[in-house]
Amino acid sequence: MLTCLRIRDFAIIEELEVTFGPGLNVLTGETGAGKSILVAALQLVLGGKGTPGVVRTGAPQAEIEGLFEIDEAHPIHREVDAELVIRRVVLSSGRTRAYVNGRLVTAKELARITLGLADISSQHEHHELVHARTHLNYLDAFAELRNERETIAQAHATLAHAARALKELEELGRARAEREDLLRFQLSEIEDLAPEPDEETKLEEERQRLQHAEQLASTTGNAELAIYSQDGALCERLAQIAGQLESIAKFDPTLGALAERLREATVRIEDVAGDLGQYQRSLSVDPKRLAEVEDRLSRLAHLQRKYARDESSVADYQARITAELDDLQRHEQKEAECAETRDRALAKARKIALSLRKKRAGGAKTLGQAISGELGSLGMGDAQVTVELAPLEGKPGEVDIDGARLTATGIDRCEFLIAPNPGECAKPLRQIASGGELSRAMLAIKRVLAHVGPANLYVFDEVDAGVGGAVAETIGRKLADVAKHHQVLCITHLPQIAVFARDHFLVRKEVARGRTRSAIVPLTESQRKNEIARMLGGIQITERTEAAAAELLGNAQQLEPQKRKPRRSKAASHSQAKRSVL
Repeated sequence: MLTCLRIRDFAIIEELEVTFGPGLNVLTGETGAGKSILVAALQLVLGGKGTPGVVRTGAPQAEIEGLFEIDEAHPIHREVDAELVIRRVVLSSGRTRAYVNGRLVTAKELARITLGLADISSQHEHHELVHARTHLNYLDAFAELRNERETIAQAHATLAHAARALKELEELGRARAEREDLLRFQLSEIEDLAPEPDEETKLEEERQRLQHAEQLASTTGNAELAIYSQDGALCERLAQIAGQLESIAKFDPTLGALAERLREATVRIEDVAGDLGQYQRSLSVDPKRLAEVEDRLSRLAHLQRKYARDESSVADYQARITAELDDLQRHEQKEAECAETRDRALAKARKIALSLRKKRAGGAKTLGQAISGELGSLGMGDAQVTVELAPLEGKPGEVDIDGARLTATGIDRCEFLIAPNPGECAKPLRQIASGGELSRAMLAIKRVLAHVGPANLYVFDEVDAGVGGAVAETIGRKLADVAKHHQVLCITHLPQIAVFARDHFLVRKEVARGRTRSAIVPLTESQRKNEIARMLGGIQITERTEAAAAELLGNAQQLEPQKRKPRRSKAASHSQAKRSVL
């Protein structure tokens, strides 16, 4: 809902601010006072294109700002919570800038954010209902097909998943032979080498021994001689020392214990000498074995570089390709199973889509009759609206159901067509030539669909073109009825429409300091009566026109009783505008 619109230096508007309420808001005034300028300003806020001509003469830029309360059903509610401030600046060069809640945004992002905020019927400018892309949603909502829409969306998602899985298998199947050959070669290469756990570490140790066998043999042999084998070796000398200690132990028994410990140590050292001798005898200089070890290490390193970064990863890779080979060998079976799953999903989706089409056909007929009936009461008695259902056109490779493309919304496209006069072919709404006819057609559609969709803003300009009397009163009543579900902003010249307003605004031109400017004034009850009288009788307001105005207002309140909200003070309005700027 649009709660506040603030405009500065736009066309003949120097500066104004208007606060709108829920329900029906009506703007009246003399021709040329600037009523439609307000609609043009709103269109800019909603993403319309700016031109240099909209900037007030002498001003560097025009600025329009709108404050919206966002309905919870609107998708943008998740991003901006409850309020949305949109500010649009048009430079004298024609370039524009857009800000959303104080953040600079691109034109594309602005269009996304404002989508669905307002539907404007004015001189063929329509933001939503005129586009065929929205018609299927309105038909389904009118026909109460929400559950069916959810069901077809789920069926489409299931089918799409099954189709993707089958396609992947088919693509894999086309390259299966080549892939299988590659995997078998890799598996053979790994199995031929047959790496063992920790093999590389063991081989590296062996290579070190083979490369330094002479040095190892010399060092260990010399150590064995020094410890045990040669005359005067360490073990011999330790035995002598132990004997000497034992010979004097008769003088001090504690020395006997030390001698015993020394003999035990000598035995251990003799064991080390024996091991050194055995190690020395086991060594041999074997260039052939060294070459074998180095070759094995080289092949292991090549395998690791090719398939992994360590031995365990090579083993993991071997397990993976073994499993993949098993899958490839079972590929035909899996492909057949996947195709069967896809076919079951397609059959289910087809059944749901055809059932939904049948229900849509019934709803389309009822909706077309309802809109045509509304047009009759709006002075377009011969106009006929057809809600056309047609199969979605597909492309090669897309899912096809009886010649129609399947999507998450089914297999149908929908468009509202209208024949304003007998003998004319039904045409899309956007091709209606008369602005007044188009506005009334949009009113008829919105009247029938008033309960459908979020409580956004509907704007009507020229809805009263070419009508009067009873038809005008009917239009007013229908606008008021639509306003029970949506905020409505209507520009009108007819008092029979204006009397149904919940809030009534007067747009007028003023001349100050030699410059013309447009102003907008919210009317009190007494001022409103005077304005209705002016619309009835012209410049000269007589007692008769005043009485007629009072009668129209009284009849409207009886037919469509609406509680009028108290008008905000100027200070309160200024405070809200200040907050919206921030």
